[in-house]
Amino acid sequence: MKNKTIEKEHLFSLSFVLSRVLTSGVIMSIEKNESELKGLEKSIAKLSGKRYVSLFNSYTGAVHAALWGQDLVHGSQARLAEPSEQERKFANWLGIAITQDSSAPLGFNRLAVSWDNLNDLERLLEPSGEQAAVQVFDFTPLGFGPAAAIATSSELAWKKAERLKIFGAFDLQTMWTQEESEPELQPAAQFNYRLSPLVAACVKLSLLRRNRGHED
Repeated sequence: MKNKTIEKEHLFSLSFVLSRVLTSGVIMSIEKNESELKGLEKSIAKLSGKRYVSLFNSYTGAVHAALWGQDLVHGSQARLAEPSEQERKFANWLGIAITQDSSAPLGFNRLAVSWDNLNDLERLLEPSGEQAAVQVFDFTPLGFGPAAAIATSSELAWKKAERLKIFGAFDLQTMWTQEESEPELQPAAQFNYRLSPLVAACVKLSLLRRNRGHED
């Protein structure tokens, strides 16, 4: 039976990370050299085998980015495997029709990461069935707060996802250089989807420590 809580040998590492993040003042940092978000992105890229990763402070934010990044916008149709009521309602709010029509593009694959499946992520991510261009991860079940991510091999999808976020990668570049790098990627609106480095640090540590000291 798998533990649903953090094992004792992991508590020191977790408390160390929390102390470091809290005392560094980067709980909601938008600093150029902020490292917790980048560290989580690298962990997810390695896990997923995808080159590009974008982080979000909610599952709906990641869903929004997955669709927007593939130009699935108002008036579009998208397929989802066994869509939840939440996903249907959010897609409807975006003006996107969820359908099972095989001619419609597959919106994304998704995986909710919890303490129950944390040690099985590689197996769960093994290709089976149709693969979408974007993989969505929901880390909220880990209990550190709302957190999600998209992983993709498409640079354009990643760029569009980052553009969707206030203080995404391109906003941060603009803040420090005062120059707009890729104005053609600007969305009509941006959203407060930026993930807290504090939550990112906890999720990153959970991914790095999985399979250690695990007992069935």
